[in-house]
Amino acid sequence: EFLEIMELILKKLENKICTLTVNRPDQYNALNRDVLIELDEKLDFIIEQTDCRVIILTGKGDKAFIAGADIQAMQKMNENQAQEFSKMGQDLTVKIEESRIPIIAAVNGFALGGGCEFAMACHIRYASENAVFGQPEVSLGLIAGWGGTQRLPRLVGKGKAMEILLSGQNINAEEACSMGLVDKVVPINELIPSVYKLASLIINNAPLSVKATINAINKGECITFE
Repeated sequence: EFLEIMELILKKLENKICTLTVNRPDQYNALNRDVLIELDEKLDFIIEQTDCRVIILTGKGDKAFIAGADIQAMQKMNENQAQEFSKMGQDLTVKIEESRIPIIAAVNGFALGGGCEFAMACHIRYASENAVFGQPEVSLGLIAGWGGTQRLPRLVGKGKAMEILLSGQNINAEEACSMGLVDKVVPINELIPSVYKLASLIINNAPLSVKATINAINKGECITFE
């Protein structure tokens, strides 16, 4: 029986803005191996083959950005598969973080675990009022494996990161914004328009300057002033 293969990552390019949408709404856009592979391939294609100047990462529907890694898929993994999956997620978050094209997370609902980690890897985060953030890994006998223990303290400070990572509690959009985890909160119907507005401001600027600025900020995070 022929089954139409659903695109796991929807890609839309217009006015030099590319929107990538994780397309598993029935699974709250959870990340499995196939999603990571497709996201990786589409990112490479956009960065290397198109005239795109800003990338927007979001989730399909209005319930979830990325609810996290696919726990059902993870439960079936052996040691090697688990290690490979962990490495894939880490490599992809680093690729997002180091992209010369700015990547903006449009967080439209749940951003838990791996979803929160993917949002943190993006250069800027805008969220809808119904967005929910959290790192619940410790409640599953895991740790935040895709950079959560490293990026969260740099965004919100060590104490707050400890509180979030050790309690596993969820955080609403307003609280996330007040601690610096999110850069702006808007009603859900204004989320994509406000991200587009920011993207068009970025596009007005010199691409080489944008690239060099991203590089300088990323490098400066882990070295002394000297």
